[in-house]
Amino acid sequence: MTKQELKQKLYERYIQPTEQKNHTYVGIEIEMPIVNLSYNAVDFEVVHRLTSEFMKEFKFTAVGTDENGHIYSAVNKENNDVFSYDCSYNNAELSFGKEVCLNTIHERFLRYYRFINNFLSRYNHILTGMGINPYRKLNNNVPIENERYKMLYNHLLSYPKYAVLPMHFHRYPNFGMFSSASQVQLDVSKENIIKVINTFNRLEPIKAVLFSNSILLGENENLMCSRDMLWENSTHGINPHNVGMFDRDFECLDEFLEYIASTSIYCVEREGHYINFKPTPLYEYFNTESIIGEYSDNEKISSLKFKPCADDLYYLRTFKFEDLTFRGTIEFRSGCCQPISDVMTISAFHLGLINRIDTLRNLLKADTVLYHNGYTAAELRKLLIYKKLPGFVDENKLYELITNILDLCKDGLSYRNFGEEAYLDPLYERVKTRLNPAKEMLYKLHNGTSISSLISCYADENSVGVLSRV
Repeated sequence: MTKQELKQKLYERYIQPTEQKNHTYVGIEIEMPIVNLSYNAVDFEVVHRLTSEFMKEFKFTAVGTDENGHIYSAVNKENNDVFSYDCSYNNAELSFGKEVCLNTIHERFLRYYRFINNFLSRYNHILTGMGINPYRKLNNNVPIENERYKMLYNHLLSYPKYAVLPMHFHRYPNFGMFSSASQVQLDVSKENIIKVINTFNRLEPIKAVLFSNSILLGENENLMCSRDMLWENSTHGINPHNVGMFDRDFECLDEFLEYIASTSIYCVEREGHYINFKPTPLYEYFNTESIIGEYSDNEKISSLKFKPCADDLYYLRTFKFEDLTFRGTIEFRSGCCQPISDVMTISAFHLGLINRIDTLRNLLKADTVLYHNGYTAAELRKLLIYKKLPGFVDENKLYELITNILDLCKDGLSYRNFGEEAYLDPLYERVKTRLNPAKEMLYKLHNGTSISSLISCYADENSVGVLSRV
């Protein structure tokens, strides 16, 4: 396959679905850790009973069953909502079929969430709004027993093979089993792809200040958003073009397609098996005669030699903070799970600002609070996920900038006339207190609040502002 042929394939898969789009649908995925309040591992038998009762209550149909017959994914065929477990049975996920209005999604979320926690409470378990499971060390952090999740875990476990690479690998290959995200997908038109990616990439440092909520308690409590490190310093990050932020602004779609062509593929499916192999840049992959990969075979790892084919593009998995998908959407995936009362903040934030993209772009280009101080957007994000602001940042001016961005976001939501701007109230509260959920958690822990109390308050759907509800 020539480079031009590869770019054409990528155009058809990623750019073509954005042609002639003139609307903005919203799709939301919310992952939440399950916690056993008895200070023991999550009881998977309780989880499986929950799945069965949830499906009966909301008329969901099984679409994914593990090797032991347990359902890990179910769909409501009327609205396309999905109830599933992400990577392991310690992490529940609610994914919502595309909608025009956030209120519609929030109403369904609350119905599902209340049912789930009412059921779990009978067994002293709870869903909570934290980006890292606070009892992760107690849990059985094992993958769901199916081909895909076992393949993924095997891929992440393979990091010692790459010790000669000039990068640091963390020691949490099971991070997908205790980390939880809040992700939103928004429709994007072909004409706006580059503008949206460049602008929201530049916004990432601000998002770190507002939304960080993934602390590895007892290990690295200076890092408010360990989510970035967990992805980037794993085997997903062997090719840095597959993860995190873009290190540049793109001038045109052709340049962006070249970037996608530089990303790596690390898994395919053959003979009914998910196979993982050394991450390989696409052009190199499609011009390799054969590749030897690994797959899980009855609790042992087996090898399989296969020939790459053009259809393998289906298995390309990148984890950029702004990820163009084959659905004609951009998925914003840098956000940690938020406290449940604030669960809609991330989607509202992105939706409001995408409707004011030109003004936001100009605001960020003119900024001197963060930018024009010698740092790129990616470097600023890495600085701002820590507890302490870097010395060159004036805290007062930073929060003035964030307030201006929130006001712009509010205007973008108000224009839609659904009342969605109310979802921004917790973010204005964070500006007032100058705390995000991670900093609030540390503040309360260091002032005597128990982690069990915080688990409950981060699960409270009605409270506003963690400091006022603990």
